[in-house]
Amino acid sequence: MNWIDNESYLEIYPPKEFNFEECLIFLGRSNQEVLHQIKEGCLYKLMKFNESLILCKVGSINHTIRVEFPISPSSIDLRKKVAEYIWEWFDLDQELGEFYQLAGQDKVLKTLAHKYYGLRIMCILDLFEALVWAIIGQQINLTFAYTLKKRFVEKYGESLTFEGETFWLFPSFEKIASINVDDLRKLQFTQRKAEYIIGIAKAMTNGELTKELLLQKNDDQHIQKSLMMIRGIGAWTADYVMMKCLHYTSSFPISDVGLHNALKNQLVLERKPTIAEIEEFAADWEGWQAYATFYLWRSLYDKEI
Repeated sequence: MNWIDNESYLEIYPPKEFNFEECLIFLGRSNQEVLHQIKEGCLYKLMKFNESLILCKVGSINHTIRVEFPISPSSIDLRKKVAEYIWEWFDLDQELGEFYQLAGQDKVLKTLAHKYYGLRIMCILDLFEALVWAIIGQQINLTFAYTLKKRFVEKYGESLTFEGETFWLFPSFEKIASINVDDLRKLQFTQRKAEYIIGIAKAMTNGELTKELLLQKNDDQHIQKSLMMIRGIGAWTADYVMMKCLHYTSSFPISDVGLHNALKNQLVLERKPTIAEIEEFAADWEGWQAYATFYLWRSLYDKEI
């Protein structure tokens, strides 16, 4: 991790394959997003460490990520945690040279890799948030998924108000473990999704399920199996969480509707490709399926920009 602590602000030096603006386009894909705000090319994000709430303003100058603290600079320990959070959020540990080499020779990825050069998987560091977001998104469109997330966060998350703007944190699993299914039904969650989410919150509260325990398994098939043993988590959800939270570049949510639509657009197909066809297109993506998927997802936002 490469960064300098200037006390009142941090400077983070990402690898050369990094484009802050591209990452912002992905982060700005919904005006219903409640966990960060984008204003004048900067990202505002509320974080919490050791019971302290910290508002961060994240911008980019000359390929350097600059993090300011609009309310007040935190202690040195907290600033280090903020730098680590941003490093992981933007997936800056990932060496992308090999991905670009592979993509440059691939008919599906060639144009996308060039067009979105420097885009990184925008990670969801918190395992509970990653699981809940994936479950919310099961079998509904993205717009409604964001509406449900907003209701959930504004009902159960912590917040901080600064200069008339309210910034939110994702609810803690401890908080959600203490509510009941009817509470979520009132927010328009289905019975099943409400049961899944509360079940996961309880498993995390009693320590059965943690990010550390999953990462200790050290083998993607093993991790996928452990996740799929949890009620409400199928293959797509497991792959999504492994890709966005656990940094497995080989995870491949092959049944993802967005992926199918993006491939249909990129290859100008009459219909969405079948799973067998996708496996064929992806034959050369070995080890980088998650990045290939993420770049294909990114292509879906071009029409709206």
